[in-house]
Amino acid sequence: MNEYINKFQNAINNTFFLKLPQEEQEFIKEKSFELKFSHQELKQIIDIARDLGMWDEKRITEIFPDHTQRKVVFTRLREAYEAIRNRPNSYENFTLKNIPQEQKFTFKVADKKGFGLGLCPVASEKTRCCNLMTLDAVESCGFDCSYCSIQSFYNQNTITFDSSFKDKLLNLELDKNKTYHIGTGQASDSLMFGNREGVLDALFEFAFKNPNVILEFKTKSDNIKHFLENDVPKNILCTWSLNTKTIIENEEHLTASLDKRIGAARKLADKGVKVGFHFHPIVEYNGYIEEYQSVYQRLIKEFLPSEVALVSFGTLTFIKPVVKQLREREFRSKITQIQHVDASGKTSYPDETKVEMFKSAYESFKEWQQGKEKVFFYLCMEEHQMWGKTFGYQYATNNDFEQAMLSSYCNTLEQDYLL
Repeated sequence: MNEYINKFQNAINNTFFLKLPQEEQEFIKEKSFELKFSHQELKQIIDIARDLGMWDEKRITEIFPDHTQRKVVFTRLREAYEAIRNRPNSYENFTLKNIPQEQKFTFKVADKKGFGLGLCPVASEKTRCCNLMTLDAVESCGFDCSYCSIQSFYNQNTITFDSSFKDKLLNLELDKNKTYHIGTGQASDSLMFGNREGVLDALFEFAFKNPNVILEFKTKSDNIKHFLENDVPKNILCTWSLNTKTIIENEEHLTASLDKRIGAARKLADKGVKVGFHFHPIVEYNGYIEEYQSVYQRLIKEFLPSEVALVSFGTLTFIKPVVKQLREREFRSKITQIQHVDASGKTSYPDETKVEMFKSAYESFKEWQQGKEKVFFYLCMEEHQMWGKTFGYQYATNNDFEQAMLSSYCNTLEQDYLL
């Protein structure tokens, strides 16, 4: 017994054991001493208990098999857990826990080394990528979306501004005979902090100086005050990440409501700024197809295709550090309660689920896919074949995708496309 006590103590190191409720800690310890679980089995059991609590599902004490053989117990427990994870999620009886009611963070200004301009961090030859260049105008985000990977790379409570950002930006040398697509919404939300530290002033000046740059601001906020009060360069796109009310209310904490996001987009479109919409991630849950379609139809009703440059679709993908970060938090989320299958080195939904969500989304926008002023649609971070299965066509290379995108954007913005 003493030998197993030592093994148990070693096994729970670097796990979420101490984050479990006291009664679950005692239950797992009792069953472990009784059945002598292996090191790896115990770690998985702790993760199962942690996930069930985060998902607001039946607890491990309720699904634990009644059997005396260790291997049988562990196998049946895994099966019960997978059955819960693999069924369509429901938010009907889901209750939030420990979700902040207001934004609390510290602002930091620092003279950063380097500039933060580079290729999209998720760019990969394994997935069809648009070759977007990203610009880290601000580091970290004040919103609290359950699925966000930013929390794995930055201190979520500290928002960092580069004190020399304006000078670096204006001194950037670009090829005047080439069209660039640069986005500022990868390391933070593009608009939630407005013009703090002169960020938007610097970006507007950069856009005016470089008309061959398509500068995209991606946001979940409705903070468009600076855009409404100033002349906006014609080569700027403002895009909104949208979701259903169910996902916004349960998973996209502290963000602007769906009504406020669409309302902000409408105001900028009225001013002549071209807008776009990202449905990323589309999340599967009971009734999700119908709820997403209601959002699609609302956009078609409230915007003309000539006002919209793009619509993109994507879904949940996870890397291990993000899943670990989510398990660290004392909150509830159903985001990781999906069928995790391999997706080019990450995990995501099975292909059949993706085909259902993307095909339904794309076909809902048929009105915007025809005529001279058609909108550009694309899949973000998906394998090449997924395009053919959902859109009915696919690009042979990332460069072909990029050229089609930039040509379409330039047409919408009424500017020349420079190869």
